[in-house]
Amino acid sequence: MKKVLIITGGSKGIGAGIVNAYLTDGFQIYSIARTFNKDVSVAIKQYTVDLTLTENIEKLFEDIFKEIDPKETGQITLINNAGTLGEIAPLTRLKPLDIQQTVALNLTSVLVSCAVFIKSCQSWACKKSIINISSGAAQKPYFGWSVYCATKSAIDMLSKNIAIEQEEEKHPVRALSIAPGVVDTGMQAQIRSSSKDNFKTIDRFIQLKENNQLLEPSYVGHSILQMDKDDQLTSGSILRVQ
Repeated sequence: MKKVLIITGGSKGIGAGIVNAYLTDGFQIYSIARTFNKDVSVAIKQYTVDLTLTENIEKLFEDIFKEIDPKETGQITLINNAGTLGEIAPLTRLKPLDIQQTVALNLTSVLVSCAVFIKSCQSWACKKSIINISSGAAQKPYFGWSVYCATKSAIDMLSKNIAIEQEEEKHPVRALSIAPGVVDTGMQAQIRSSSKDNFKTIDRFIQLKENNQLLEPSYVGHSILQMDKDDQLTSGSILRVQ
């Protein structure tokens, strides 16, 4: 039986680490991202999409599911990894358009993707999971990260809500929310390049880089794969890569 992964933001950073881990484990992968990764295996089908244009997501998932045979599928996972910090600054300094686009990518696209995914495979008898990539910022406020913190907190609650809505389904979809930790990606570089006036705890993140304390995307990808495999994890769980 085939194992299938659909992932957003799979072309770089944490997403690329996840893709490599799942590919090694034999998954058929459909990667949705704003950019095309020329360096990945030809076995990965890539869709270059701007997920802030949420009206296009339903058709995109319809196209992907047309290629997947439920009779030959033993496991299917959706990982909502795409996300952005947006502009790092106090809320009063943010432009309305930046707020709108950050919410669209971090939250609205995830809501729509989860809804379409569940509807598309609800009747399938195989193992089904949604993994929403969260953040420690979902639980802890950071000066200058108001929109990011709010959207990641909403992602955690979404995972819990999907869990209770799926409880009585004959073939339930499990939902997990996973914070990957502080990972050595382009997002961390963006954080370190911000000003202390807009992000007061910047020194901590600079020190993490200087002290080689950032996690590697490959490690995070493998850890998320292991959580996906762990059938003892309860739907609606809020987890963290250790």
